Amino acid sequence: MTRFLQQTLLAAALAAVFGIASGADEPAKKPAAAAPAAAPAKDAKPPIAIDKNKISTMVGMDIGRGLAQIKDDVDIKIVEQALEQTLKGEKTSLTQEEALQVRQAYMQQMQAKRVAEQKAAAEKNKTEGAAFLAKNKSKSGVKSTASGLQYEVEKEGSGPKPKATDTVKVNYLGTKIDGTKFDSTYDRGQPATFPLNGVIKGWSEGLQLMPVGSKYKLYVPAELAYGENAPGPIGPNATLIFEVELLGIEDASKAAAKPAAPGAKPADKDAKKPAAAPKKDGDKH
Repeated sequence: MTRFLQQTLLAAALAAVFGIASGADEPAKKPAAAAPAAAPAKDAKPPIAIDKNKISTMVGMDIGRGLAQIKDDVDIKIVEQALEQTLKGEKTSLTQEEALQVRQAYMQQMQAKRVAEQKAAAEKNKTEGAAFLAKNKSKSGVKSTASGLQYEVEKEGSGPKPKATDTVKVNYLGTKIDGTKFDSTYDRGQPATFPLNGVIKGWSEGLQLMPVGSKYKLYVPAELAYGENAPGPIGPNATLIFEVELLGIEDASKAAAKPAAPGAKPADKDAKKPAAAPKKDGDKH
């Protein structure tokens, strides 16, 4: 959204299509060394024949995707008119100075809208989370700690319990209280390894209750999870549920030397692994 608002419509569309850098004043990068040409696959499809109509359709599709998030704020006919006038070098209904003022005002409007939406979501999640935990604590088998963490023992192991400074190896499934899944090592097909002093408070406390070989369900209040700074898929002030299997306590020196496990992070580059996402200001990572 920000890039679209900071550039002209056409430039944004072309940037999306051809990977043009968003900042025109960024230093040029050295081109990567050309890779040897690969032998054509036996079943490779012939290159698509292109013409002006297909190129135009492709650009239009990308413009459409760029406008999708703000489609209720624009009149597509006026967008088309301004685009055509700009391409032809004709006079538009706004001067460049006026367009800049409109862009800045719109960005401020969008920012205010996002802040209001975040605030409303935070209040809603906080209320729903408190109601859920109040009801959940009376369920058979659910235990509570002084911090407000709730947990349920699904399987009690017989190994040692980790300390706050230990690095652990786990499998886990993370969901919101409505059952929406946001992370799972089971889906990735590989356990996660991380230090307990580098995760959210609910995880650090909950894992220290578990002997190796255990499987617990942790009900984590927002203040022991991500609070108002949760990743997008989770949302602010969300109460979370984690099913966790403690597979082992790792040797810290060996664990630190291990490369990152393939697929350990979600595909979204801005998303963070739920157990190891940023904490609130002042917390240790």
